[in-house]
Amino acid sequence: MGKILDGKAFANLRAEKLKKQVEKLKAQGIEPYFCVINIGDNSASKVYVRTKKRRAESVGIIQKIYQLPKTESEEDVLALIDKLNADPKVHGIMVQLPAPEHINVNRVLERISPEKDVDGLTPSNIGRLWQENHFVEPATADGIMALLDHYGVDLEGKNAVIIGRSNIVGKPLAALMLEKNATVSILHLATKNLSEYTKMADILVSAAGQANLVTKDMVKDGAIVIDVGINHVNGHLVGDVAFDEVEPKASMITPVPGGVGPLTVEFLMEQVIKLTRRANGIRE
Repeated sequence: MGKILDGKAFANLRAEKLKKQVEKLKAQGIEPYFCVINIGDNSASKVYVRTKKRRAESVGIIQKIYQLPKTESEEDVLALIDKLNADPKVHGIMVQLPAPEHINVNRVLERISPEKDVDGLTPSNIGRLWQENHFVEPATADGIMALLDHYGVDLEGKNAVIIGRSNIVGKPLAALMLEKNATVSILHLATKNLSEYTKMADILVSAAGQANLVTKDMVKDGAIVIDVGINHVNGHLVGDVAFDEVEPKASMITPVPGGVGPLTVEFLMEQVIKLTRRANGIRE
């Protein structure tokens, strides 16, 4: 039976510590301020934005939502980012994805100041991540690393296999795991015979967005399994991992829901505080 890695409990524990950091900042006259730009009427995006706002408020961060119509021009979005970049009261900026098709996402993300880039998706911050010289990290990847550390997992010398190569999870997580001296493989849609790689994994992370992709025959005994997938099946939320059949083989495993999901929102707030401290010359 695998040990359940309780992401929700860990996120709440971190949130209590984060509240104290925010209180210390406020005692110095510093008000953490986070801006989210949401373009269009994607229902899932609106839910995510509201969830972030609730978490921000719970730890004492001011979050302002710029809800723009789906017809908003790219030029106007860029102008808004320029305005927020120039505002010294704003410590963090993010653009909620996906954006409408007429918006060039790469151009929009590039416009965000690296010093206010909460998602860690500007080209310079991506470069810093791979150079091991980063001051902000994509939230999901950072949360997974912290969760593993919390449960005493030492990555040095381990075979880590990641299914999914997104800029949000797969690639940044690979960079952070390499920093800890893991041997990392990234699998993707063009990878042949996934199980040949997954069966060698000491740590298996699935961020593919495909329900029940990882089955028991793909996992070696004693592996640590991290499920990043969020899939809706018959009205239920399920991950990429067939939990009931994989859990008995794993030494540790995250559930869905209650595993990685809560970490993403919590660690987004932690990036806001990192950037707030940096903007005010405050070191850890």
